[in-house]
Amino acid sequence: MVWTNRKLNDLTDIQLIEGCLSGKSRFQELLYRRYFSFAMSICVRYTKTPDDAMEVVNDSYLKMFDSLKSFDKSKPFKSWFARILVNTAIDDFRKSKKFNSHFAMDVMPDSDSQEPEIDQELNAEDIISLFSQLPDNLRITFNLHEIEGYSHQEIANMLGIETSSSRANLTRAKSMLRNLYSKNVTTESYNE
Repeated sequence: MVWTNRKLNDLTDIQLIEGCLSGKSRFQELLYRRYFSFAMSICVRYTKTPDDAMEVVNDSYLKMFDSLKSFDKSKPFKSWFARILVNTAIDDFRKSKKFNSHFAMDVMPDSDSQEPEIDQELNAEDIISLFSQLPDNLRITFNLHEIEGYSHQEIANMLGIETSSSRANLTRAKSMLRNLYSKNVTTESYNE
């Protein structure tokens, strides 16, 4: 069969996967392009810079292509790939020496017990900017618990920390985000 660009773009994920498994590089490229934005949206939450996120995305694609033959075609590809992305980001975090650094409690500013007033909507760039200011261990814990839905026990197992450390990291991350939001975002709205 002759594959036109239109026919290639209309392929299902399963058809792309079967093409990849048969060794067709065009199908790998199409699968890469189809899920690139999705992959970056996950990895950018786990890394400090877009370049770091790109490195994790590319490592994830390599892992995904290597283990594609074990993919269960009766399940959604997107969620299977998301798990690879998150696990690769965590592996990258573990490899960095930053994993063993501890966040000093006295560096964290005291948090007011009241929530900051939200008088404007945040765009994706603002949110990513706030997240990038969190220490790595807090950002990773926040993402795993609040966004990915992992339990504290699962996070502790993934990161090799105590369950109580996962809870403390989440509490610190939320507190820091409140403070960062109050300082950065609400201050900007008054300066406009």
